[in-house]
Amino acid sequence: MTKPLTDPARSSATSATPTVLPVATRRSEIWSIKRFVTPAVVLVVLVVLYLWLASLSLDSIESRTLNADYIIARVREHLGLSVVASALVAALAIPTGVLLSRTPSRAIKAVVLGAANVGQATPAVGVIILLAIIWQTGYLTALVALVIYSFLPVLRNTMIGLQQVDESVRESAFGMGMTRNQVLLRIELPLAVPVILAGLRTSLVFCVGVATIATFINAGGLGDMIVNGLKLQRYPVLVTGAVLVACIALLIDWIAATAEDVLRPRGT
Repeated sequence: MTKPLTDPARSSATSATPTVLPVATRRSEIWSIKRFVTPAVVLVVLVVLYLWLASLSLDSIESRTLNADYIIARVREHLGLSVVASALVAALAIPTGVLLSRTPSRAIKAVVLGAANVGQATPAVGVIILLAIIWQTGYLTALVALVIYSFLPVLRNTMIGLQQVDESVRESAFGMGMTRNQVLLRIELPLAVPVILAGLRTSLVFCVGVATIATFINAGGLGDMIVNGLKLQRYPVLVTGAVLVACIALLIDWIAATAEDVLRPRGT
């Protein structure tokens, strides 16, 4: 039998052509069914929690805590503290990481990274209590403590993201006549976005978890429910506070992961 004739030039050209996913395909991958598993699980958990609380006979103390107004106020405080702290971390850590990646001094890098490591290595409750002793109690102290505690992931990921940009890409940009600032804004930072967003995602989850102990310095949040449930031995209050913190952390992580995939440059 004779084999069908093929054009060598056409076959080599076809094999050399890179496969580029269309925008619709990439969008379908991002918004697949798997993407909504986490919010679905959180919704189921919240429904189960509500049904369990509805089946209980709450006393007067539990009723004052487990009502919509009180829970919404604590959730708002908790989210406000976490989101504001994460925004401050992004505003401070990303420029610091850019500057450190530009400086040739290893001593400066070691000092800044060492200070950031100390902030995270110290137990979170120790940071908050120490600041409350030497400064004051309240929202502002908790905010500063959260920024100190969650500063390192964003700083480190910003430096790593900028360092992993291929040197040949930088040289090509300089060869096209770009300045250093243009290379940073148009080439390096967009390529470093996935790594930087991964650090922000970690920082957000840190803030949500650590914000629970802000209640010890009168900064509010869902930690109030957890501590009150422990002190008064009201386990429905304790379980409700703990479940809400866990659900918020899962949702924040899901939103950050979705943003990471959406903002990821094509081809990376």
